[in-house]
Amino acid sequence: MAKMKPIPSEEAERHRAALVREVERDAADTASWTGRRTFSAAVMDAIARVPRHVYIPHEPSLAVAYANRPQPIGGGQTISQPYIVALMTDLLNLPPDARVLEVGTGSGYQCAVLAELAAHVFSVERLPNLAAAALAVLKEQGYANIDVLCADGAKGWSEHAPYDAIMVTAAAEGGVPGALIEQLAPGGRMVIPLGPRFGPQMLTLGVKDANGRFSSTPVLPVAFVPLVTRPE
Repeated sequence: MAKMKPIPSEEAERHRAALVREVERDAADTASWTGRRTFSAAVMDAIARVPRHVYIPHEPSLAVAYANRPQPIGGGQTISQPYIVALMTDLLNLPPDARVLEVGTGSGYQCAVLAELAAHVFSVERLPNLAAAALAVLKEQGYANIDVLCADGAKGWSEHAPYDAIMVTAAAEGGVPGALIEQLAPGGRMVIPLGPRFGPQMLTLGVKDANGRFSSTPVLPVAFVPLVTRPE
């Protein structure tokens, strides 16, 4: 990832503030689907703090970097729309001591938002170049509570399981991967888009109860890149 050219922090802060207002409007507009007219103050503070422009490799203008839409990051992958980042984060209801598994590091932006809220984030990325670039920028941004692994995200990261929360940032076509359900702690929450690459997809909230039973609820129609596993 190219190192960003210096940008006046005041200008970036203005764009982030405008983005926060737009995310708040989107939350209200989609409340009939999500059941959440507003997102928590902690989530919105994280969206306001994280400099999205440093996680986009082609160095867009600030107006583009803070637009409330996805952006390409190479390799056929994208950095998610900030509203979706905020919604998925809010759905996890993260306590400060949470240990989170993220499947699909991508540019590192969603990972940074999670790290603002959780005690530790373990992130898995299938593409080596994205994993390396994301780790570099996350370290440059000073995050000490993030680990990144280049591996098949559908298999999770069993070494550090169980997790209080799991977020999947790519669409799983065949249902929720069993390894992720297994690695979710009792009482834990999982947010994952489900559906085919070119068909309807649904952002889904999964919850594992105290007895280990996993159930899921549809949240919002979405469009994500597919969750692709690594060949054996």
